[in-house]
Amino acid sequence: MNEEINFLLDATKESMDGAITHLERAFMKIRAGKASPAMLSSVKVDYYGSPTPLAQVANINTPDGRTISVQPWEKNMLQEIEKAIMNANLGFNPMNNGDFIIINVPPLTEERRRDLAKQAKAEAEDAKVSIRTARQEANKDIRDLEVSEDLQKNVEVDVQALTDKYTKKIDAFLAVKEAEIMKV
Repeated sequence: MNEEINFLLDATKESMDGAITHLERAFMKIRAGKASPAMLSSVKVDYYGSPTPLAQVANINTPDGRTISVQPWEKNMLQEIEKAIMNANLGFNPMNNGDFIIINVPPLTEERRRDLAKQAKAEAEDAKVSIRTARQEANKDIRDLEVSEDLQKNVEVDVQALTDKYTKKIDAFLAVKEAEIMKV
């Protein structure tokens, strides 16, 4: 019986870890003023007929806080990469110099910073919803187990403690991301 409860708690914790991991990935895509290779993570390049992530056909660097350079492994891919960046609708204007592509990342306006902070809050709220969903599933599974009411209550308290712990983690991540976004 204890094995089932431990398994249930481990599965709940794993689900909550997944929500945190997803939040971290989502935050990486939210621009925070300085250039980052993660900004191009959603770009897919038509590589010999199949859509391929940009990172698999080129080396992506940030020589400074305002510039991203993309150096393709094959020179004939320059136009395809440039087209893919334009089509990704990220608001970037890539410049092709014949050897690699340079993207100047414009500074954020105050209004855009607020929009990005709202986007970060929405992502954090989605993560909290995932955490609460994991809690609901765990509590439902606990009720399905044939154990004493006291044990059920104790395990529900443990699940709530996990929920609180992960919610605090999300709030901490959000505070850091908001500070990063709002920093000029």
